[in-house]
Amino acid sequence: MRYLNRVEYAGDRKLRQRNKVVYRLAHWPIWIWVFFLSPGPLTFRLFAKGPSSQNLGWLAMVMAGTGIAGLFGQLPGVEPRPYILRFTEDRPNPLYRRICYTFAWNAVITYALLNLAALIVAERTGRWYTKEIHAKGYFPLSAIILSLGALGILPRVRSSTKGEGTERRYFYGCVYSVTIGQSLLLAAWKILPQNRTTNRWKLLGFVAALGLAGAGAVLGMFPRTRRIIPGSLMVAD
Repeated sequence: MRYLNRVEYAGDRKLRQRNKVVYRLAHWPIWIWVFFLSPGPLTFRLFAKGPSSQNLGWLAMVMAGTGIAGLFGQLPGVEPRPYILRFTEDRPNPLYRRICYTFAWNAVITYALLNLAALIVAERTGRWYTKEIHAKGYFPLSAIILSLGALGILPRVRSSTKGEGTERRYFYGCVYSVTIGQSLLLAAWKILPQNRTTNRWKLLGFVAALGLAGAGAVLGMFPRTRRIIPGSLMVAD
């Protein structure tokens, strides 16, 4: 059978019984970054004015907390052995996975929406209200996303891992799209002057980056965004 997008066959995937130390260490910085971004106003000041003692103190706390969790195998990808072997298997989704991916969704969605709102306002008014938008919008928006995670509504945060093979596509697709879009936006912010014309180009570029990267993820062009065809064992991270 032919598929419109790229796929992976579960039977072709190599089954791991244990995660190598290098593999576990490679996943640790991901969760450091996720939880480091959690305090919105502190993160905004980091990108606006540079690092401060508060940023360094929070980073030290996050590294210590995630490091301890990783040692006990309580971070996705940092476990001694993979938790999910069959992507259609109906297994309980551990609490640590649900917490980690909830905060990951928060980091992915919240900043992208707030920056999009700031771009729209700047394009319409010619003035930047990024600080005000982040200050007033971060916690309400974050509360909504964290609540959705607590209710098990978000992908990879549900009570069961049965839909993991599809849900991981949604997650990594959003991660790639937002990371590419935010990186290009940061570069444009640093390079281009601040005026109505460049504001419009920044908005269009940000939206285009999100859309194109999202389309690439849908087509399975990025790692871990391909549809997995059932039939055998697999490992999901």
